[in-house]
Amino acid sequence: MRKWMELQQQLMPEGIDILKKRYTILRRVAASGTVGRRTLASLLDMSERVLRAEADFLKAQGLLTIDAAGMKISDSGRKLLEDMEPFVSDLFGLSVLEEKLRQTFSLRSVVIVPGDSDVSPLVKKELGRAGATALRKFAMKGDVIAVTGGSTMAEVAEHLTASPNFKECLFVPARGGLGESMELQAGTIASTMAKQTGCQYRLLHVPDHLSEDAYQSLIQDPNVREIVDLIRKARIVVHAIGDAMEMARRRKLDEETRTRLQRNGALAEAFGYYFDRSGNVVHKMPTVGLRIEELHQMDTVIAVSGGRSKGQAIASVLLCGYEDVLVTDEAAAEELLRYI
Repeated sequence: MRKWMELQQQLMPEGIDILKKRYTILRRVAASGTVGRRTLASLLDMSERVLRAEADFLKAQGLLTIDAAGMKISDSGRKLLEDMEPFVSDLFGLSVLEEKLRQTFSLRSVVIVPGDSDVSPLVKKELGRAGATALRKFAMKGDVIAVTGGSTMAEVAEHLTASPNFKECLFVPARGGLGESMELQAGTIASTMAKQTGCQYRLLHVPDHLSEDAYQSLIQDPNVREIVDLIRKARIVVHAIGDAMEMARRRKLDEETRTRLQRNGALAEAFGYYFDRSGNVVHKMPTVGLRIEELHQMDTVIAVSGGRSKGQAIASVLLCGYEDVLVTDEAAAEELLRYI
């Protein structure tokens, strides 16, 4: 496919440009649900006249429906996007970048979606869709799948659908709750993933941030111990990567701890662990759930995180060496290359 596209680029470069344009329109409409022409033109930085012509073509092909409410992708359009997915990296010139990151961080697989999720909520939705696809690819019948919380993971959950790969799977939260928006909690996301795929789930009804005494007390509770033991049997872990100081704020860490994190060069957070530029753990919290040292026994660890602002944070976690699969966006991937 790549060779064919290189030949087409030489003989008929406008064909590649048209293909990219129409794919992007379909992808943005799919991510938006229903969207008006003016809004979509603004999102794509395209004139309404050009968009109207392209939308009319896609409608004639049966890939879009257009009514008074706006544009919506058809079942045929959605199927086309799925069929094109293996070729998107070549289409947008991202396959070389994916391979470079895969080799640099010794990963099993890297998936990059076009754009920057920091500036476009539609790119974050696309990141969630790519994360859902990666999870479906690696899932196997009867798996225990542990997931963390956050807005990116919520998008992954929304894009999951039933599949034979998810048959008899069990979704569990990788850790307790942060005490923020309920829809962003790991437990809520685990239950959403289970409902989207027709699977079962278990919840961990404990807070994520605990004092040492509270942690030691809770971990002795038989019900908590049962769920934690189940979480630690997960074959697949899917998680986001957070900015260290942002996560410290969300956890309401005291000023002394935040100052210490800054002094120690903390860049990233995952599973309650804070990492510096070299991937070293500079601070860890007593959390009920997965411990980072237990990730080595998991078959597949999938990180889903994007946005230019997260580039250095993603790199610092990858350097720790626990990840197998990275799903990110183009802006974060470019920052990753600059970082290394």
